[in-house]
Amino acid sequence: MQKDVDINKVARQHLQMDEFFTGGFLIKGQKVMQEQSEPKESIINSSVELEKVADEVLRCSKCGLGSSRTNTVPGEGNPNARIMFIGEAPGADEDAQGRPFVGRAGKLLDKIITACGLKRSDVFIGNILKCRPPENRDPTAEEIISCLPYLQRQIEIINPEIIVALGAHAARTLLNTNKSIGQMRGQFHEYYAGLGKPPIKLMATYHTAYLLRNYSHENRQRVWEDMKKVLAELGLPIPEPGKK
Repeated sequence: MQKDVDINKVARQHLQMDEFFTGGFLIKGQKVMQEQSEPKESIINSSVELEKVADEVLRCSKCGLGSSRTNTVPGEGNPNARIMFIGEAPGADEDAQGRPFVGRAGKLLDKIITACGLKRSDVFIGNILKCRPPENRDPTAEEIISCLPYLQRQIEIINPEIIVALGAHAARTLLNTNKSIGQMRGQFHEYYAGLGKPPIKLMATYHTAYLLRNYSHENRQRVWEDMKKVLAELGLPIPEPGKK
């Protein structure tokens, strides 16, 4: 990701954030390219390791979800991403396509990512569970215990600078807490990937599915405030919504 301010990029971000705050779902304008500075060899190695995890997920039958899924949804994105977005579990669209966040909630996440001056391919997107719970019910403790090691390995491989936990379930699981999303959002927490490893900053915010159900200016503002803190922490330009 480039850290130099690009005037044209900032102008596009203004337009995109204006559309975000006015409730539109479609993004107009060219998406901004973000270059990775990591060596190609490092990216290749991370890609190989992520593929190994995806193959294990494909063969997994540790819990009952293995018999009810259509496709596994291991996650996708940049193997050297600076940001990882992590949700709760795949929904019907994700189960059908085998990709994370591709339904209406996913399109809204794409919009937020683009408004930040990034592309979906710049980040990594995944979930706590790699298979859809029937009827989109909440994950059970057994399912989380069985599936969480896959996500933990993905985090270790990618080693992002920041994790954005989308919704209470993801944030509670990663932070091992029972706090509400309202108590957690708006501030950085620390996720520990393993003994002897430095903590990764974690920002909890509302899940995009929640935003769709409760699409108000106040909730959009809260999410954007959270994302501005993420951008500031990464040293990236912080766009502001245009005035109408």
